[in-house]
Amino acid sequence: MSTKFFREEVEAAVDALLMQQVLLYPTDTVWGLGCDAELPRAVEQVYKLKQRPAEKACIVLVADEQMFARYAEVVPPNLPELLATQMRPTTYVVPGSRHLAPNLLAPDGTIGLRVVLTDEFCQKVVRRLGHGLVSTSANLSGEPTPAIFSEVNPVLVRQADYVARWRQDDETRSLPSRVVRVLPDGSLEVLRD
Repeated sequence: MSTKFFREEVEAAVDALLMQQVLLYPTDTVWGLGCDAELPRAVEQVYKLKQRPAEKACIVLVADEQMFARYAEVVPPNLPELLATQMRPTTYVVPGSRHLAPNLLAPDGTIGLRVVLTDEFCQKVVRRLGHGLVSTSANLSGEPTPAIFSEVNPVLVRQADYVARWRQDDETRSLPSRVVRVLPDGSLEVLRD
């Protein structure tokens, strides 16, 4: 794929997000639905599209440690070391901050945050947006998670405001992220490996 096509897709995705629209896109793990993590109305649209109960929290992709700190009430003191030694995408469950759309938080006030380290498309979109990017698997609630674009339910393809064309033909399969809860003492509890 050309550099020009890549840049156009990043710009189109960011434009949709700035217009408070729902994006269907390839994440650093699986295909996802997303929106600006600071806009409650956009978050509501994601839940509506997925037919997902509002009490089931989504995760938020962030560009770096500074953006992580914007959305976390508690930042693991060893976050730089954790990221440096991370073998695969990892979502950290932490108390969420007031900068997030309130309807993104789990009932206990936590949020899952993931620093995008390896996926250039997601990195560029999040950096250009300047806010966290909601990421929830692009499936109707209860359906299997789509690892590749051809597995995304056609209903979601039709209903998303913008469908990224980037990596639609890529058949590379990735697993969902590892999920860990950050405990008060800074240690980690594995929720999904």
